[in-house]
Amino acid sequence: MKQVFPFVALAFFAAVPLWLQDQYYLHTLVVAGIFMLAAMSLNLLLGYTGQLSLGHVAFFGIGAYVSALTSLGFSLSVFGFQITHEPWPAFVGLILGAMAAGLCGYLIGKLAFRVRGAYFVIVTISFAEVVRLVSLNWVELTNGPLALPGIPPLTLGFEWTGYVTLWGKAQNYYLVLVLIALAYLLIKRLVESPYGRAMIALRENETLAVSVGISVTKYLVLAAIFSGALAGLAGGLYAHYIQIIDPMIFMFLNTVTMVIMVITGGKGTLAGPLVGGLIFGLAPVFLRNYVGPEVQWILYGVLMILVVFVLPEGIVPAIERWFNRAAKPNRKNGSAGSKIEQGGSTLAMAGSGKVNS
Repeated sequence: MKQVFPFVALAFFAAVPLWLQDQYYLHTLVVAGIFMLAAMSLNLLLGYTGQLSLGHVAFFGIGAYVSALTSLGFSLSVFGFQITHEPWPAFVGLILGAMAAGLCGYLIGKLAFRVRGAYFVIVTISFAEVVRLVSLNWVELTNGPLALPGIPPLTLGFEWTGYVTLWGKAQNYYLVLVLIALAYLLIKRLVESPYGRAMIALRENETLAVSVGISVTKYLVLAAIFSGALAGLAGGLYAHYIQIIDPMIFMFLNTVTMVIMVITGGKGTLAGPLVGGLIFGLAPVFLRNYVGPEVQWILYGVLMILVVFVLPEGIVPAIERWFNRAAKPNRKNGSAGSKIEQGGSTLAMAGSGKVNS
């Protein structure tokens, strides 16, 4: 059942644009999907290594700005030298944005993973604030608070196949869905590899893991690189979909949104950030139809508190536990039935004289 469910879920969401006619809800799904990618990247640190990063939005914003500037082009003066960059294709900017965020993940990992606990959290928050201030004050490059408008949408294809520009919401929805599926498979492969098992060992008992030869810095930095690159990819997608970004992309609320998705869905699980992202990415939109803005966020907070209080391990672990409990009676009945069958066959063999006493 667990092996089939991801394919069923993928087929269901692939059919959504076929019956969902409201473009606003489709837009909401696209944005929620982008933040699901970012939450999946955070889950690598928080869920599989046990390191809480409250500055994760920095990687998201770096990917967005690098991708946007690569595709828009820029001209600036650095120490008297004039640097001019002509616009490149948007998909190249998307790749460079992910690489730049992954490089920052490496640098921050090398520095920050020398400390633990609250000190690591402070380092990540400080890094996010520094990046935000750079984007706000380096007006010549980032346009500061005036934002970067006119970011081109993604264009996919080759010269011999033709190009497709992703103007529509349905096209962007399918792109985000494909990238979520690829990220899911890649993270699954990483977690099930020796590298992933080393990360989990460090999360469960760092002292014991070190005693058996697991390098703390090596595996935590690897998680930071992969996590940063994936968050940068999500940021680039966001920039090319919204087509305008400003320093508000670094606001702390975006990091809180990622943390909520991971914690409520189930940290340390593959599907946790997706389930949490789907619920808490769409909840404000549905509540908006029934209550006012003030009550809407109150209900949002109440829902989050209820999930954390009733399901402290997260939604996905609770569902898995319920399925396991439901399957236990069947297994017991099956084992009892097999014992009866074995007993009956033994009696039959004994009656025919084929079993020796």
